Amino acid sequence: MGEIMSFTAVLARHGKTLGAVAFAVSASLGSSAQAGINETISDALKFGQKDAKYGQIKLNLRLRYENANTEETTLNTGEAFTARLRLGYLTPEFKSFQVFAEFEGNQDIGINDYNTLRNGTLRNKGHDVIADPQDTEVNQLWLSFKGIPDTVVKVGRQRIKIDNDRFIGNVGWRQLEQTYDSILVVNKSLPNTVAKFGFIEGVKRIFSDTHQHSSPFFNVAYDFKGVGKITGYAYFIENEDAAAASSQTFGGSLVGAQKVTEDVKFVYRGEFASQSDLDNNPNGYEVDYFHVNGGLSAFGVTIKGGVEQLGGEGSVATDLNRFQTPLATGHAFNGWADVFLNTPGFGLRDVYGMVVAKVYGVKLMGVYHDFTDDTGNMDLGQEYDFLVAKKFGKHYSLLAKYVYYNADGFATDRQKFWIQAGVSF
Repeated sequence: MGEIMSFTAVLARHGKTLGAVAFAVSASLGSSAQAGINETISDALKFGQKDAKYGQIKLNLRLRYENANTEETTLNTGEAFTARLRLGYLTPEFKSFQVFAEFEGNQDIGINDYNTLRNGTLRNKGHDVIADPQDTEVNQLWLSFKGIPDTVVKVGRQRIKIDNDRFIGNVGWRQLEQTYDSILVVNKSLPNTVAKFGFIEGVKRIFSDTHQHSSPFFNVAYDFKGVGKITGYAYFIENEDAAAASSQTFGGSLVGAQKVTEDVKFVYRGEFASQSDLDNNPNGYEVDYFHVNGGLSAFGVTIKGGVEQLGGEGSVATDLNRFQTPLATGHAFNGWADVFLNTPGFGLRDVYGMVVAKVYGVKLMGVYHDFTDDTGNMDLGQEYDFLVAKKFGKHYSLLAKYVYYNADGFATDRQKFWIQAGVSF
């Protein structure tokens, strides 16, 4: 009952402000989303040339209010109202070469009672964590080459998203995303096959700091008609600034969908990986990972359930000999409360069910998680996630999201909610 009262109190406190923001954004979407105005903006960002012969400016603006409340602690509720801007320039292609440069900045607007987990924010250390520091940075700066048949080579700071971001992703949920100082090669020369391989030298993290790496990776996916996409991968993550996060992972997955009737599909995923310590990691371990799910999709509604398990060899949560995914988009897995961004030392088993629907263009999503250790004997709590999102054409979006984690004695209960608006050209 306490969590509902807390949620209501926050709405009462900031209801007028949030309502005004939502109303203003909705009103602007209603007028700006007309095709003529969008076309005018797009043409202006291409310097008046529809074919972008002089290149084009890329723009992304995201406004977000986030509220984070960990109950039964001395921490004050974390609140942040932030504006994130990305502004970049993509050159036209010249002799198979192309360059992209992008600036990124995040600024709080009036409400900034939160701990960013970064040095220099000690005044807010007594508040809950919201990992969106105020900063400006070069988000991307890369050179690509397409002169080799069926191949793209990209060198520099860039966004990398591999498969479902479980091992290498951009952490796109946070205001400052994660990008990589790296070389990435994507080859499609074999039929129905996409091969990605590269080398990561540095990781620009969501805190706007950089970890040095020596991390090669390989990922090959084959589209097996009638079966699904079969992927094999090897990730050698050597973090020179955080040795305990270094690991080598070998695995594979099968993802697909099969028609049951003309209107109903059976969707499924199966994945297995094995991980052990690598080079400079002082902790010796060898653990496994698996993820299986399945469900039905029909008439704009998908219902599915699954189990994701990350192994651990430790006896307490803080042990480091456990399956880890330090470069993942962790928020997308094991609950939006972010309790399990780091796998507990005794492992994690996440049994979940979800419903996703689209009603009149509005995306609705609900997810239930039941967490235990990797043996299923230790209760680590339950979580309830809810989302409502709407896109207005190609360029505008609104989103509201709420999560409640019931610790059930493992940690402390917590809840978070977000209201967000975005513009992208």
